[in-house]
Amino acid sequence: MQSAPIHAPPLLESLGLLERAVGYTRVALRELTPTMLGNPTPCDRWDLAALLDHMVDSLEALTEAADLGYVDLCTPEGPPSPIDAVQRLRVQACSLMGAWSAVARDDEVMVGDRPLASSLLACAGALEVAVHGWDVGQSIGAGTPLPTLLALDLLPWVDVFVTESDRPVRFGPEVDVPLGGPSSLLLARVGRQALP
Repeated sequence: MQSAPIHAPPLLESLGLLERAVGYTRVALRELTPTMLGNPTPCDRWDLAALLDHMVDSLEALTEAADLGYVDLCTPEGPPSPIDAVQRLRVQACSLMGAWSAVARDDEVMVGDRPLASSLLACAGALEVAVHGWDVGQSIGAGTPLPTLLALDLLPWVDVFVTESDRPVRFGPEVDVPLGGPSSLLLARVGRQALP
């Protein structure tokens, strides 16, 4: 994340963005079955089971941030069974929205040893949840594009939360795309390409 001051949006706006990202992702999860867990994803290093485990960890961290006011950056011990990941992710998505709906003020949340406004953390979470929802859709063959308004609202946060030091570890290099809509532009900026 950038070290320069970042203008935080109103908390309700950020929470609305997170809710829309979770809603989009839950649509992809409805189509997912345990037989698909070995499918490839747009994230080169991960199959669908590994992506789901990562998504569960991310949603748990975001829920922890809302509940406790901090995110522990420690790596969890050993992955749980991938067969449980689909149901765990569905449950965690509900828990996430329940926890964030109780956040009343835009307080700072400690992410490791760095403070971040709750509203900014919600925007970061929305970007991650939406992009990984698209990844899941690609992996299961649904290929549902990000909704135009959601992509438009997420686009400004790419420059805030994805830096060159994040590439190629957390995100791939930007992808050149022909003229396209906001969904294509957003996905290209976070290094995503549709699966063949």
